[in-house]
Amino acid sequence: MHETPLIAMIAIGLAFAFVFGFVALKLCMPPLVGYLLAGIAIGPYTPGFVGEPEIASQLAEIGVMLLMFGVGMHFSVNDLWAVKAVAVPGALVQIAAATALGMAVAWYWGWSLGAGLVFGLALSVASTVVLLRALDARKSVETPDGRLAIGWLIVEDLVMVLALVLLPAFAQQLGGVAAPVAAAQNVWWSVGLTLGKVTLFVALMLLVGTRIFPWLLARVERSGSRELFTLAVAALALGVTYGSAKLFGVSVALGAFFAGVVLNESALSRRAAADLQSLQDAFGALFFVAVGMLFDPHVLLRQPAAVLTVLAIIVVGKSLAALLIVLALRKPLSTALMVSASLAQIGEFSFILSDLGVELQLLPPAGRSLILGGALLSITLNPLVFFAASCIRPRTSNLANRWPPSAK
Repeated sequence: MHETPLIAMIAIGLAFAFVFGFVALKLCMPPLVGYLLAGIAIGPYTPGFVGEPEIASQLAEIGVMLLMFGVGMHFSVNDLWAVKAVAVPGALVQIAAATALGMAVAWYWGWSLGAGLVFGLALSVASTVVLLRALDARKSVETPDGRLAIGWLIVEDLVMVLALVLLPAFAQQLGGVAAPVAAAQNVWWSVGLTLGKVTLFVALMLLVGTRIFPWLLARVERSGSRELFTLAVAALALGVTYGSAKLFGVSVALGAFFAGVVLNESALSRRAAADLQSLQDAFGALFFVAVGMLFDPHVLLRQPAAVLTVLAIIVVGKSLAALLIVLALRKPLSTALMVSASLAQIGEFSFILSDLGVELQLLPPAGRSLILGGALLSITLNPLVFFAASCIRPRTSNLANRWPPSAK
């Protein structure tokens, strides 16, 4: 028989995700916990079948594209603009606070400045995919608090894109491997070029895409072919996202999100979202399986105190910082609780940053293991954090209505 690693990865990944997800549901846990455990079971650190990490990573990217495209179709341009006053300053201050916590812990462990910076940045950014799953489970994607949380994470993603550009250029100064001379000399040119590409992409999406995409879907819908309509939606979701990454250097998450925002202007956006739901569910499960495959469970035995410290920064430190920031921006306590619960995990950008940090010899390999451990545990605990926040919100409703005092 011919080698079929792609077929094997999809078939076994989905089968393990179903079995573990079903067991997790029976144990009154979210299915995504089962998906993560399924990834550990077929990962390289446990006996039995070992999936192809590269293929799993690519399948996970498809899941990110579809999920972010779907949320974009529920998020209008006006929604995104409406949360900028809180999302932009809030995300920037929260990233700074979480990065400082990570750097302080890294300094205590004796790591270099560069290692601490990469470590702190990796702990400061939450997973948009995990957030979307959590909000969708609570029917909160289209609520004001849900839109604020999504806008907050979009700002975080933009900051991480910039960090990925700057780190190689300043690697030598931070104690890592020197970047090529041309790259070091043209660092500000690279930063300006990246910002220009992102701005050009967003402008094209909002000015041109808002006219072309709805028109195209309307033409396909008039053909009466259900298959062609579904194919058109999938082609827009994946094609625009891939093109934005290749041509403009935009992350797949941001590219898919803005493509969905543009498609939201169409009267057919609801039908398009429904047609993609099955694909989103399947590839979303594969995303969590791929995350689980990266985790070495032995780190829990070798460095339990370090893992718990990382987990505390993610779940307690970062969430508390976000809570105080939202309150300082004069938003209700209920909104602050929602945002802080949304940020109590880390995900895809954390993995990219940790890989780049190890490649540049800034972050020790042990740091990447700790980041992965913190990601797995925080994603597993995130539903409990949301549950705790939902229990606290009714008890503080009177306080929330009075905060800030001048809000009446």
